[in-house]
Amino acid sequence: MKVSVLRESAPGERRVALVPEAIGKLRSADVEVLVESRAGDGAWHSDSSYADAGASIVSRADALTADVVLLVGKPDLAAVAALRPGQTVVGLLAPLTDPDLVAALAKAGVTALSMDMIPRTLPRAQPMDALSSQANIAGYKAALLGATAFGRFFPLLITAAGTARPAKVLVLGTGVAGLQAIGTARRLGAVVSAYDVRPETRTEAESVGATFIELTSVGPASGAGGYARELTEDERLAQQQELAGHIARHDVVITTAQVPGRRPPLLVTEDALKAMVAGSVIVDMGASELGGNVVGSVPGETVVTENGVTVIGASGLPSSMAPAASAMYARNISSLLLYLIKDGQLVLDPEDELQAGVTITRDGAIVHPALGGAAAPAPAPPTAAESEPDRADEASPDEASPDEAGPDQAEG
Repeated sequence: MKVSVLRESAPGERRVALVPEAIGKLRSADVEVLVESRAGDGAWHSDSSYADAGASIVSRADALTADVVLLVGKPDLAAVAALRPGQTVVGLLAPLTDPDLVAALAKAGVTALSMDMIPRTLPRAQPMDALSSQANIAGYKAALLGATAFGRFFPLLITAAGTARPAKVLVLGTGVAGLQAIGTARRLGAVVSAYDVRPETRTEAESVGATFIELTSVGPASGAGGYARELTEDERLAQQQELAGHIARHDVVITTAQVPGRRPPLLVTEDALKAMVAGSVIVDMGASELGGNVVGSVPGETVVTENGVTVIGASGLPSSMAPAASAMYARNISSLLLYLIKDGQLVLDPEDELQAGVTITRDGAIVHPALGGAAAPAPAPPTAAESEPDRADEASPDEASPDEAGPDQAEG
């Protein structure tokens, strides 16, 4: 069986689906690995490093002929058009937000496995959990962005020129990205507070150094499986109003809420922005083309409000740390492949709940239940509001339940 790695085509995407260190594991499973020339350049992996690990360096056309084609993100339309029935495509395909791609993959007759649909409630799926691995990087980077944009120190400093108080940081959401942001900000010396609608996450937030905030206007909003349910409109408005007071008292705010296929929940309103002091910073990890957690945030851009608040639309954070993100993703995708490979061949079993959860198209049809397919029911993938730090993705203070929203997408 031949497995190929495509060079990513999305603008600004620097990650690669496999790193040289992962080649040996696949070769030991009797798999031939092809790597498109310069696929690893963005993550500082040269063609020669792949060749030394045992991979063959090929053209894009040859890479697209492999039995299994690996990506980080989504294939472009030209790549889909070059595929043949019976091939398998694996990547973070974002099927809940890109129905046109799903339809094109089904029409091409390929089996599409989407890494962002991994049913992370299954213990054996944890090594394959790409959303969590990428969210860890995003949360870490978000804290660094906040520290860089903030014009004062994060830690308490006592110098001959006087004492500088520590920065006050607020993290909204305590899933993987939120917990990593908390821990990173604490290591930088900031005083950190955190909020989540699920009161049971208090222990996790406090374990990494945050003071947990409880709102009196919104009751617990825990949903099935430890996830958060979607707030009602009245609850959302009450949450925004009470949060505004907490936001105004902090120097740096990091938001993490995402809902696939819908506008991210608005957590920082215009009134909340106006109440913040000049020089404050907000890092909006929920920023997307649909909107963001912060009014006026723009994905990939930094905006300064009239009253001097810096709003960073923090998209593509894992790609900004491509070497680390690629290494983690390579472990995730290799774990999935090795789970599926039997005697050197990819063996797909639609009755396997893990495989049913990750398969979106097969034999010319859309088969995932969340996409209207008729496959056997599988555990719904977790949302951003996952409660356990080693399995959650970007946490959402008012995330919808898994059945309503499906999995969120890691930055990038």
